[in-house]
Amino acid sequence: MATKEIPLGYEPRAAFVEFHRRRQRWAVIIAHRRAGKTVACLMDMLDHALRKPGGRYAYIAPFYNQAKSVAWDYLKAFSRPVLTSAPNESELRVDLINGSRISLYGGDNSDRLRGLALDGVILDEFADMSPSLWAQVVRPALADRRGWAVIIGTVKGRNQLWQQYEAAKGDPEGWFSSVLRAGETGILPPDELADARRIMTAEQYAAEFDCDPSAAIVGAYFGRELAEAERAGRITAVAPAPGVKVNTAWDLGIGDSTAIWLFQAYGGEIRVLAHYENHGQPLSHYVAELDAIGTRLGIEYGNDYVPHDARVRSLETGRTRVETLAALGRRPMLVPAHKLMDGINAVRLTLPRMWFDAEECKQGLEALRQYRAEFDEKTRAYKDTPRHDWTSHSADAARYMCMAWREIAQAPIAGDKPPDFRGFGQMTYDEVMKMSPSNRRDFERA
Repeated sequence: MATKEIPLGYEPRAAFVEFHRRRQRWAVIIAHRRAGKTVACLMDMLDHALRKPGGRYAYIAPFYNQAKSVAWDYLKAFSRPVLTSAPNESELRVDLINGSRISLYGGDNSDRLRGLALDGVILDEFADMSPSLWAQVVRPALADRRGWAVIIGTVKGRNQLWQQYEAAKGDPEGWFSSVLRAGETGILPPDELADARRIMTAEQYAAEFDCDPSAAIVGAYFGRELAEAERAGRITAVAPAPGVKVNTAWDLGIGDSTAIWLFQAYGGEIRVLAHYENHGQPLSHYVAELDAIGTRLGIEYGNDYVPHDARVRSLETGRTRVETLAALGRRPMLVPAHKLMDGINAVRLTLPRMWFDAEECKQGLEALRQYRAEFDEKTRAYKDTPRHDWTSHSADAARYMCMAWREIAQAPIAGDKPPDFRGFGQMTYDEVMKMSPSNRRDFERA
């Protein structure tokens, strides 16, 4: 590819020729590992940028450091013949001879993207991004200039990347769509694929090289339980149980996202009615949103279950967040302190009892599906700690929900003797585990 007779040193692979020739405004590509999707999309963006003087373009990866490690060297190398000055290393930006600019961003800091006017965007590894990034941040940034977008990645279950591909197939006038499987592209030699198949698990190979959306997300904590809930029809339209108060479970972020689940505990089941998450808002915002949801669903609220550190006083206001919520008319209750992995296990054990409203909990469910263990690149093994990304807040709030639900169940479970919490919120998880064996078994079932 060359623009204005300036050679850029790029020869597209056959699998991407059709993509470069597309005429649609939008594109989504699911590609196997090492297919060269990042290079192809960056060169496509560079070509567009050189054809539009003064254009503004953005490459976005899930994390800023990831954008730098994956795309920055490629962008500098291929754009070198058409730069006006040296690449800006501190801002990960290149300025082209016609006044156009290409910048790299991380989806983990969406505030940097708000207010931009863009002519084109690449969203790389879209499956690892917050579902709200595209609709609420990136798409509005393309409106003024009628910009285009390319969404790319490797499949991780039937999440937003696969869903966007499915939607794109239904709109061929507006969307270019493609799935590039390793067995079909010919990019990787057969002996390389055969060796990868011997080393990797069947699920890993199916996801990474066959682009199979049915393959489980490797390292996911709740994938099996949520798949079972889907098969059992427990992710569906869920109506509130009449006469049962709706409680909430919060993960309270400071300068970060706050996530809230709305649920009813009734007998032996939990009805999860809604999920809400936002970023950088005061507690009054979330209270107002809960009021609006309550009016829409026709529900009455009970308690608000918050993490035990919500009783720490703010240096700015001198009040705890518990006090602030109480002043706003809510009923905050502290969830017992517990070890992180114990809380994750509590979610696993509780999920078989849970029903989710598919539409109202859509983003929260996607977070739970993708919540997974951190991978240690040095040891090539998963750590005993979860990866901290956009899924963390909803998953943490789910932990608090699953630690709280037995205390507020409206009716006993047949054959069960509820554990004695001695004033919920005053015991740590370790203290609960020191209870009698029968009560401990009851707690572990939760």
